Amino acid sequence: MTLQIAPSREELMILAADRLVAEAQTAIAQRGRWTIALSGGSTPKALFELLASPRYINQILWGRCFLFWGDERCVGPDDAQSNYRMTKIALIDHIPIPVGNVLRIRGELAPESAASLYAHEIKRIFGLTEGQFPQFDTMLLGLGNDGHTASLFPASDILGRNDVLVAETWVAKLKQYRISLTAPVINNAHSKIFLAAGEDKAGVIRELIEQTGAYQSYPASLINNAEWLLDQAAASQLQH
Repeated sequence: MTLQIAPSREELMILAADRLVAEAQTAIAQRGRWTIALSGGSTPKALFELLASPRYINQILWGRCFLFWGDERCVGPDDAQSNYRMTKIALIDHIPIPVGNVLRIRGELAPESAASLYAHEIKRIFGLTEGQFPQFDTMLLGLGNDGHTASLFPASDILGRNDVLVAETWVAKLKQYRISLTAPVINNAHSKIFLAAGEDKAGVIRELIEQTGAYQSYPASLINNAEWLLDQAAASQLQH
């Protein structure tokens, strides 16, 4: 585990953008393309807008990038809750990326069908045979106040799923189906980057990083060897 703390939310976005540019450039140089699974939420939205800005847009060869998502709500692509829609408005509409390189989760389908189709697309892009797991170059992860990441929620029925790449899950407290990559797929990525900002995340971050108390009850604890990019508020309860 590595940890970097930025003095402010704005500087956290710059730190994260620089990190993703380095990830993209390294992956493209070494493997000819960059595969990244994106996260939803307000913090990644600011990051995506920065990547689409003049300062960063030309630092990544977008034609060699393949965009995936770690999870998605079971809503259509134009729904305000859609992670894809947020990313499209903040980033995709502004970068020269081929349509075929954007692999969205089809949340408008029945949950089981959406999960199956997304797994099929991952297998196609990565050239996998049955039983193989993909190795994404970069896994960008968010963190909920309850310790969830992607759509791996506490007490979720998919926390122990080691036999599939993608699974549908009913999130009772949100009364909503979601589609998510499973923990083994997330863990198999070259880089796993947690991006978190705000004081409301400080308590769960302390538990996960310092591993005191009940940190294992948080699904994010299933993710190994991650890099943490935090602002000072999110890191405020850590022992420095």
